[in-house]
Amino acid sequence: MAINRWRYPQEISWNDIQDRLAGRMNPENVVEERVRAILQDVADRGDDAVADYTRRFDCDTFEPAMLRVPEDEIVHALDSTDPQFIRDMEIVRESAGRIRTFHQAQKERSWWTTSPDGTILGQIVNPVDRVGLYVPGGQGGETPLISSLLMNAVPAQVAGVGRIAVCSPPRKDGSLNPYILGAANILGITEVYRMGSAWAAAAFAYGTATIPSVDVIAGPGNIFLTTAKRLLIGQVGIDMIAGPSEISVVADGKAGKPAWVAADLLSQAEHDALASAVCITWNESFANELVSELDAQTEALPRSDIARQALEDWGAVVLVPDEATAVELVNKIAPEHLELMVEDPWSMLGKIRHAGAIFMGTHTPEPVGDYFAGPNHVLPTNGTARFSSALSVASFCKKSSVIAASPGYLDEHGAKVARFARLEGLEAHARSVESRFKK
Repeated sequence: MAINRWRYPQEISWNDIQDRLAGRMNPENVVEERVRAILQDVADRGDDAVADYTRRFDCDTFEPAMLRVPEDEIVHALDSTDPQFIRDMEIVRESAGRIRTFHQAQKERSWWTTSPDGTILGQIVNPVDRVGLYVPGGQGGETPLISSLLMNAVPAQVAGVGRIAVCSPPRKDGSLNPYILGAANILGITEVYRMGSAWAAAAFAYGTATIPSVDVIAGPGNIFLTTAKRLLIGQVGIDMIAGPSEISVVADGKAGKPAWVAADLLSQAEHDALASAVCITWNESFANELVSELDAQTEALPRSDIARQALEDWGAVVLVPDEATAVELVNKIAPEHLELMVEDPWSMLGKIRHAGAIFMGTHTPEPVGDYFAGPNHVLPTNGTARFSSALSVASFCKKSSVIAASPGYLDEHGAKVARFARLEGLEAHARSVESRFKK
């Protein structure tokens, strides 16, 4: 396997690295025309269009009446006698509890300030009314991303969203994977739909006879769903435009074995052939051992073809002269996931400005955050951690400013407001204020 090996900044510049990674960005542009047609079709034909696409791509016997999962199926989703399923659902329940505890700390409160003249200013925080969550079904619905349901639904619930709808592509027989229904049961969600891809986003955005429209669409999906979400911004809110997964590991070669770093890099490379996995180190012997470990571990993976392609195209082991250069490069990459596999990660933490999530030390591999620790795993990609944040309770809230000016406020400031309006050529604005002074 020929993973890239770079020396930064001696042999490769930041502009070179940026150019090499640019091919991962905006792949959805290639399907935009098709997605626009799908959105319009669903807007025009509603349930029938959604059912037509579902027949074509997921279940060839699908009918509009099958769109909504009966509530009884969700209510009884945990009535299984399969011991493994029962144990798995207990893990899901514990994970949901940890995610809820973390997100409870994110809740923002409405606030007020008062002035001596009696003016009151403030901000009211309210949840949106209705949210639509997308859960990828995985390989034919057999490997559903249950964690995505937890990571999207729990912060919406903590925000106080009153109505949460979930959708996922059906399996070939028209059913949904029982793990999705079991997780919905644990979360207390009873509105679940069998639909996927761009037509699911369109149904949530525009509404159909069966599916009420939503205010926010959240959840990861394929290139068609991602493109649909981008095109629907303004019609609805979305969580973010998520690109392929990525990880950067800073390793000093002292804390953590090469085998651990290789395993962590592969945990993202196996996602997608467009995934990026980068190790930054100033220890050349460690870098050599890491390359050997990557070769050996990749061959042993069930998804070795995907991981190998990702590493060859978008992976790299980057040798830097020192820790300060490693930090500089991390802040330029602004990775989705960042592991600090160094002896003293806490001393480095304050220097990191741009990363979606930061995993500290040798005992915090990235999958701990994906599934169980509590922080959200929906994170900014493609360098957008420079200005974006993880999905949070705030993603499902909106804020309204409140202004209650007293008579004394206008006496003191009214003429200034009118003058400001006239500076902008807005006479009616000025007269609106001055009309209060007329006897």
